[in-house]
Amino acid sequence: MAIQIPSRQLFIDGEWRETVLKKRIPIINPATEEIVGDIPAATAEDVEIAVDAARRAFSRNGGKDWASTSGAFRAKFLRAIASTVLERKSELALLELVDTGKPLVETASDMDGVASCFNYYAELAEALDAKQKAPISIPVQSFKSYVLKEPIGVIALITPWNYPLLMAAWKIAPALAAGCTAILKPSELASVTCLELAEICRQVDIPPGVLNIVTGLGSEAGAPLASHPHVDKIAFTGSTATGIKVMTAAAQTVKPISLELGGKSPIIVFEDGDLNNAAEWTIYSCFKTNGQICSATSRLIVHESIAADFLVKLIDWSKNIKISDPLEDGCRLGAIISKGQYEKVMNFISTAKNEGATILYGGGHPQHLRKGFFIEPTIITDVSTSMQIWREEVFGPVLCVKTFSTEHEAIALANDTDYGLGAAVISKDLERCERLTKALQAGTVWINCSQPCFDQTAWGGNKRSGIGRELGEWGLDSYLSIKQVTHYISNEPWGWYSPPQSSEELERSQKQN
Repeated sequence: MAIQIPSRQLFIDGEWRETVLKKRIPIINPATEEIVGDIPAATAEDVEIAVDAARRAFSRNGGKDWASTSGAFRAKFLRAIASTVLERKSELALLELVDTGKPLVETASDMDGVASCFNYYAELAEALDAKQKAPISIPVQSFKSYVLKEPIGVIALITPWNYPLLMAAWKIAPALAAGCTAILKPSELASVTCLELAEICRQVDIPPGVLNIVTGLGSEAGAPLASHPHVDKIAFTGSTATGIKVMTAAAQTVKPISLELGGKSPIIVFEDGDLNNAAEWTIYSCFKTNGQICSATSRLIVHESIAADFLVKLIDWSKNIKISDPLEDGCRLGAIISKGQYEKVMNFISTAKNEGATILYGGGHPQHLRKGFFIEPTIITDVSTSMQIWREEVFGPVLCVKTFSTEHEAIALANDTDYGLGAAVISKDLERCERLTKALQAGTVWINCSQPCFDQTAWGGNKRSGIGRELGEWGLDSYLSIKQVTHYISNEPWGWYSPPQSSEELERSQKQN
């Protein structure tokens, strides 16, 4: 099936705009290694134009700015975007498949998630109206206080390539619901569906400048956006290394940031767990999205009494994963995003072997596929906690394994990481699960499952996995500034000091003294 990639420009101030330098970046299909199109390559000059458009949209003269509209007004646009995404679901899923190498079943599901996210934040935008000026109980009757929840301003949204449109929606929907305007800079490795979102915004007549989309290299477009003095906040999802650079740029003007970064999450399987379900969750949570997911529970910590049997089950599950062109029916493992990422993952596997680990299953390019950046699902045992494969994020279909004998040891192994995004526990002992929920150092803990995520819940990590939370009410709050308003309502003088006396009063007072 030949899938045509639309040729788009930058989306700035409600219009398609060619880049100042007229540069473009090729799009490579990871499954075929063929060039299938190109995207515009923005530079600092284009970023300047986009920020200016967002600034004017946020605060226009005459009171027609996006920031002063009601939540109900903004919700109409969010719902229109959601509806149009669903209308174009099949097309968008195919475009994202070609761009990322992900299986069709996943990209189609992601489009449902995009629409769901916009609809959810439409509801929160409407609810925001009723929460304005909510009174605050204070202990002094001569005053009354309330807070206003106001949009922060112009937001830079920088998103990754593993969930191109979904990760963009996680940021765009709450930012626009809050009344902010935004500039989205998606990854240069996967920008196609984000540019189609621009076309959707144009179709639903979202006001010019409210959402601007610039594509290009991180160094040429992302860095100028992150450091721009007229950007009021940065929301970034990506690697921890790049997150450090974003944080450094934000510090120059002391602007708020949200960072959703890397992970090296554990899944702990106890001896009393349902091993068939545990095997399915373990495989799913490490190998979905071709292993390219920041919350992947890629460190299996399994009780020593069941380890041998459990590994046999994992191999059986892995053998039945269909690795193929993502367009094929039943495909569950597609291609790694790029040649560079493919080589990085293969180097992780090679280094693990050289350090003394055992490649129990997989570890190479599937023999039945001649082209494409495909990697077999890989299971690695005999791992020590000092090995690179245990400590660093791979971002590929690679699972490393260690055993434990006691609950205390399992917790120590799980927390032995610089990251803290997610963690999973498989056990029928719910009291034990409750103990581990409190002990694990992670932003999300899954019990007898791994990776489910809902718009209504909070998402984010601890330690080097990031700062702040997305989704739920917390996602909306991250784009709002809280303003305290206090009224003095008494008719009596405040009485901090006596008012000054007139000259006659002063003379009388002196004579009396």
